[in-house]
Amino acid sequence: MRVSARTRVAAPMQSVWEIVSDPTCVLQFMSGVTRWEVASDPPTGLGARYRMLFRIGSAEVGGLIEIVEWDAPCELAWTSVTGLDQRGRFRLRGAPGGQTSVEMRLAYGVAGSGLSGWIAERIAAPTVGGHLRRSLHQLGRLVEHQQQRERAAARKAAQTGS
Repeated sequence: MRVSARTRVAAPMQSVWEIVSDPTCVLQFMSGVTRWEVASDPPTGLGARYRMLFRIGSAEVGGLIEIVEWDAPCELAWTSVTGLDQRGRFRLRGAPGGQTSVEMRLAYGVAGSGLSGWIAERIAAPTVGGHLRRSLHQLGRLVEHQQQRERAAARKAAQTGS
């Protein structure tokens, strides 16, 4: 099953990338993710691994994932190593007015489960799609709040420096 969501964030692409690519920020914006732990050294970049769990209804599913694409500040993609078969991607693009267009994609499946797995994937799709939309909304809020904090700090520094 494949689901995706898009949004526009009122911040430059680099600012969005700094949040999306930081494993310590994931639980702050990823709706439905209940666990995101670094499982490799280095903790970021191509080949980084994370243990993750994602809540779908009353179940938590996930496993070990690995970053398979890292094109800063534009694309980050992962695939499962163990656990739930999944592939995910963040795609960032510059947009007019210094904004950033953000797309999140997730493809998942219950390998080898036949008809019951196919049904489970279809039943979970609306929940997963909702998590993606909420994740992007929360990402936008997080980045925009960070931008406001940085502007406030700059104003304060300018006032104390005058």
